[in-house]
Amino acid sequence: MKGCDRIMVNDPNMMTASQLIHAIKNRRIGIEELINFYLNRISKYDGINGLNTIAEIDDTAIKQARAMDAKKTGSDLSLFGLPILVKDNIDVCGLHTTAGSLALSDNIASKDAPIVANLKKNGAIILGKTNMTEFANYTTQGMPCGYSSRGGQVKNAYDKTKSPGGSSSGSAVAVSAGFCAAAVGTDTSFSVVGCATDNGVTGLKPPAGTLSSVGIIPIAHTLDSAGALTKDFQDAYMIYSGMCEKPLDNILPLKVNSLHVAVNIFNQEQVSEAQLKKYDTLFKRLKDDGANFAEISQEYVPYQQDIMSCEFRKDLEKYLLNSNASLKSISDIVEFYESNPEQMMRYGITYLKSALSSVSTGLNDELYLKALAERKKLKKQVLKQLQEYDVCIMTGPTNIMHFTGLPSVALKLGMAEDNTPRGIILYGSDEVRLYSAALTIEKYCQEVTRPKL
Repeated sequence: MKGCDRIMVNDPNMMTASQLIHAIKNRRIGIEELINFYLNRISKYDGINGLNTIAEIDDTAIKQARAMDAKKTGSDLSLFGLPILVKDNIDVCGLHTTAGSLALSDNIASKDAPIVANLKKNGAIILGKTNMTEFANYTTQGMPCGYSSRGGQVKNAYDKTKSPGGSSSGSAVAVSAGFCAAAVGTDTSFSVVGCATDNGVTGLKPPAGTLSSVGIIPIAHTLDSAGALTKDFQDAYMIYSGMCEKPLDNILPLKVNSLHVAVNIFNQEQVSEAQLKKYDTLFKRLKDDGANFAEISQEYVPYQQDIMSCEFRKDLEKYLLNSNASLKSISDIVEFYESNPEQMMRYGITYLKSALSSVSTGLNDELYLKALAERKKLKKQVLKQLQEYDVCIMTGPTNIMHFTGLPSVALKLGMAEDNTPRGIILYGSDEVRLYSAALTIEKYCQEVTRPKL
């Protein structure tokens, strides 16, 4: 590529993942050049004294980029040349998978998790791994979001004194700070969509069980899912499609005057007046253009914790058995923590220790079976209640979408008075209708400014 044959991209940080891929395919920016842009930003703004999002960089990324830049074929791939960061509980061949714990610091993945293999198959380059809340925030009660013994504390790019969200904090902050245009997280209960709202980015958690969970350090197989963190919803859907075994069909936004919205008002009184006003502003704009609204109430479900506590030990030990980690059991891990109290017990290990108790060892436990039965019953009720709506909007704290395994989306809603971003969480009974509605609603949300690093 010579001089006038190549139009330089001035600031890749201003571009979405889709725009970057288009620029790469049209030779407006080189893949190696883009990776170097991200590495320079990471060097300048990350690290233990910065935002602390990056757990590890793949040293082969530049070599991969050069090879792809030289290729004459392959540019038809949907994610061709896109650098992606991946949460540190997901296997990437040759890199550590620790879930943020020093107890698993010797666990170097021998192969990619299927979702990572699919990203690579579709042309993506894994730039590296991101820090996270230790064991996906299932180490202890009261652990700060974004903290881990291996990585330290992830910082919010808008305000280092604010929470970066958990547990996919490193992935969300990395997108927010411009260290990548797309990252992968995991979500058991708000770890993708909650992180997105805290960091001014977009999040997508697919229905539970849609994406492969192989090669991912788990909490609970019934509830866990990988998910995408990006700058807009079209990109989130593209990354989700890239993680699937087969690409998803294209989606189009719904016409606003045919949009049917349910507003979940459960626990709305727990939300700040400023946030409620932002919801009202959005709803008014949609209503003015013909969208149809109704109020419903879908509650918070305490049984979710029972599923997590009863599945955690078996699911984690299944992963460890097939990993390169020297510690193969919860007992081994607890012993490691207790033998290194100053380094490992800063906030305690209540969840890890409870996994050793009899209530956590069997999937035939009465508590567990009751929780699964309640999940089945509630899912049927929720699907029936939502069938006439394209989308449901959460306006007060509830976990109903995660407990029942429904897809959820976080969109950027606007900026708060303290100059931090605010978001909105959507969910629905039907993936296609939800995602099409998200494309429509996104256009009515206010702008979110980039953080000043």
